Amino acid sequence: MTRTHEHTPHGEGAHHQAHDDDGQAEILDLDAEVLAEHIALITAWLPLKAEPRRIVDLGCGTGAGTFALLERFPEAHVTAVDTSAGHLQHLREKACARGVQERVRTVQADLDAADWPDLGTPDLVWASASMHHMAHPDRALASVHELLAPGGLFAVVELDGFPRFLPADAPENRPGLEERCHRATDGFHAEHVPHRGADWGPMLSAAGFTVEDERTVTVDIEGDRSEAVGRYAHASLQRVRGAAAPALGPEDLAALDDLLDAESPHSILRRDDLAVRTERTVWAARRA
Repeated sequence: MTRTHEHTPHGEGAHHQAHDDDGQAEILDLDAEVLAEHIALITAWLPLKAEPRRIVDLGCGTGAGTFALLERFPEAHVTAVDTSAGHLQHLREKACARGVQERVRTVQADLDAADWPDLGTPDLVWASASMHHMAHPDRALASVHELLAPGGLFAVVELDGFPRFLPADAPENRPGLEERCHRATDGFHAEHVPHRGADWGPMLSAAGFTVEDERTVTVDIEGDRSEAVGRYAHASLQRVRGAAAPALGPEDLAALDDLLDAESPHSILRRDDLAVRTERTVWAARRA
């Protein structure tokens, strides 16, 4: 379910879907690697009354939240739910590699369906960058409320748009290119993911939850802290290109393609001034 970043419209056919899943999986894995400390910070902040034993990760993608929760709560089992069979297979492979396969159950499900599969009675439900993909978020929130054990906690993590990687004056021949790329995707996202960046507090309250706390986590990671930042920036901006290209002028599109060309001397992979800058807001809501 999680399409953590800008995504292009899906084409027809299994081959395209598999290719799209592969590209999305790469970004989700890089997101998990680069932002591991921030995800751990959020899991440590959760206002839990007792350590959860049964956790559901809604829209788990390739498992960034799943593995952070397994590490944070060593006695817990996680049910990881996503629409993508490819992402779930990738998650299972990672669970085996980490020796935690016995603590993970995967469920392929469309969370926009009226009837959800049996996900047990969790103490904690985690939804990171997935609620904004729901066509009927109010219905999904009601389903989570019904699913949770009494006194259980629902953690909703929302993105403040797409991360920024380049300095404002970059690239040298087209300063401000990155911001123009993001503005060029505004119409696409207003149509396809209108709830991205939403304030989930009022919607959680309307669904019967008590919002106990809210926190915004600021992300500002210098590129020299991890070599993965360059690959994260490249994969992410490659993804943005599909949505932005129709609204970009020819000079901006040429400059963007130059940044994305791994062989170009101007490739984003060769820059030493990258950073990851974004914000994520988390709401902790309890079922009475």
